[in-house]
Amino acid sequence: MASYGFNDQYSSMASDSSERRRVGLIYDERMCLHSDPNDLLPLVKPDKAREPHPECPDRIRAIWNKLHSSGIAQRCVVMEGKEVEDKHIELVHTKKHINLIKNVSSTTNLRREELANKYSSIYFNEGSTEAAYLAAGSVIEVAEKVAEGELDSAFAIVRPPGHHAEENQPMGFCLYNNVAIATRYLLDNRPDLGIKKILIVDWDVHHGNGTQKMFWKDPRVLFFSVHRYDSGTFYPGGDDGSHVMTGDGLGKGYNINVPWEHDRCGDADYLAVWDHLLIPVAKEFGPDIILISAGFDAAIGDPLGGCRVSPYGYAVMLNKLLVFARGKIVMALEGGYNLDSIANSVQACIEVLLQQKPVIGTLEAYPFESTWRVIQAVRKELSSFWKTLAERLPEKVTSMRTPFIQVVSSDSEDEYDNFPNRVSQDLEKDIDNVIQPFSDLKVNDGPGITSQASIISHTWRAELSKIDIWYAAFGSNMKLSRFLCYIAGGQVESMRKPCIGSLDKSKPKEIKWETFPHRLFFAREHTATWGPGGVAFLHPESNSDEKAYLCLYRITLEQFNDVLCQENSSSFDMKYPLFDMTDLQSIENRKSFSAEAVKNGWYHNVLYLGKENGIPILTMTCQLSDVDYFKSGKASMCKPSKEYANTLIRGLVEGKQLTEEEATSYIQQATNRPL
Repeated sequence: MASYGFNDQYSSMASDSSERRRVGLIYDERMCLHSDPNDLLPLVKPDKAREPHPECPDRIRAIWNKLHSSGIAQRCVVMEGKEVEDKHIELVHTKKHINLIKNVSSTTNLRREELANKYSSIYFNEGSTEAAYLAAGSVIEVAEKVAEGELDSAFAIVRPPGHHAEENQPMGFCLYNNVAIATRYLLDNRPDLGIKKILIVDWDVHHGNGTQKMFWKDPRVLFFSVHRYDSGTFYPGGDDGSHVMTGDGLGKGYNINVPWEHDRCGDADYLAVWDHLLIPVAKEFGPDIILISAGFDAAIGDPLGGCRVSPYGYAVMLNKLLVFARGKIVMALEGGYNLDSIANSVQACIEVLLQQKPVIGTLEAYPFESTWRVIQAVRKELSSFWKTLAERLPEKVTSMRTPFIQVVSSDSEDEYDNFPNRVSQDLEKDIDNVIQPFSDLKVNDGPGITSQASIISHTWRAELSKIDIWYAAFGSNMKLSRFLCYIAGGQVESMRKPCIGSLDKSKPKEIKWETFPHRLFFAREHTATWGPGGVAFLHPESNSDEKAYLCLYRITLEQFNDVLCQENSSSFDMKYPLFDMTDLQSIENRKSFSAEAVKNGWYHNVLYLGKENGIPILTMTCQLSDVDYFKSGKASMCKPSKEYANTLIRGLVEGKQLTEEEATSYIQQATNRPL
């Protein structure tokens, strides 16, 4: 069997050259002045200690320190940052947007907070304006020098990132669209450089919605984005990242999206996309320069991405692109939130740009079955625009695949448990766990690979998929789109991490609302999903004086197990169910059931609330002993964040249970009343 490594024809283009390649490296400490104001909260209130916002200054410091300690920086042309001019920003952004970013740092803290709350996943502080201008200007600076020939290639270590920023609004940690500004600058302001066609490769795990929209009708720019899509539920969400979004007018066919269906895509998946989509199209397009929106949140260990690309994988992806545009490549940092992982990945890329040693290795792994499905869908959609995509891929190629095995992550882990700033110390072991060697794979005549674990999992899932229950939601899951993240995967606005989803992604068969005589309250101080603030709990004991609104979703017992797991654990192996038929039959008398396998989770107590049309109603909350801890002060009661509370309010309003005023009052009463 052939392995998925990089092909000999793409081996190091300049390794025989005696002349050292001139690689620019731009970094400016002033970009570290942009930070989340909430990160300073522990200095004022030590009891509010927390991990910093994932898009923090240490991201670029970690990269810079790594490059210096390894000696890589000393082999590059190092430059300081340069601020962008407003007239260049105006090439892609509105004046209103420019005025927002230009003036936001000079206003009050309160006003900055109000402005940030108007946008999706944005913060502002005193250093935001300067950092945004430096980030955009620095990418222009290196892009211009590469286009002029003063540099062969370059890497701009910049923040804040840019590819989510749209013409008239910041979003997704991005203030100005750095790569888009530099692209338009080269095309429109420097025609003397002879840059007529630009390939933008966006390998950030999130779709570059802003960049896509800015070049939607422009045939001079081929925008290629490979990203998690998860049926439109992964950030930034919606249809923009779909493979059917191919551009418009003269730009039709010049927008190529490769949307992953799920998490855990790794080197083999990305290299399959390179070999069967990007590289053939790039040959046909013939770019004069390549700009890479280099996000590293698809890397192993990243807390937001959930994918598994190794530093070697990034090196091979980049090396394959060096054969185009005479190696004129400009990389601009986008996402990437695991400090070790991002530093290692950037170093691997700069070593490729320097071309002083060959990229050696073989990747013995299969892409996922879904990867081939996505590749074939993209090729079909764009076959009328690119001749190279018209041919059907041979069955012997697409038959080499790995089955997708579900891994769920917890929604109840606090203190950014899912934001570790480290990868395994033994990176090779980490990679081996992700990309199974051929020797460990048993290939069937059919399309999949069978193991004892998958057989056991299939058995219980097949059984429980036939049983319906009502899952009763009292917290953020009262909002339908939020609950569907647990089914289809992904995230909604204000969530800081995505959900993996259920193996069965079927929507609820029925939805209804009921009130129950239980007390709603808020506790804990921080969650990985919502950040600072309490989250909702339902008192396990009923009380006729209480009234709680719950949204009932009719789902299968199999799906309920996946939701239960996502609420409580990031590492439980779903080889066996957490709550099986025996537990379902006994809970009517027992009234509650503790899922011991995930007992460290906050919601491992399954509560029986009765029946609706003969179907059991189940919810999940804390144990009675936890309530005692909350009462004693050993565990914290805490009001919910504005974003989390608004999600509950929207759920109640959209469910037509309460008006917005009534829903707000309901949440406030639950927050303020002592247990």
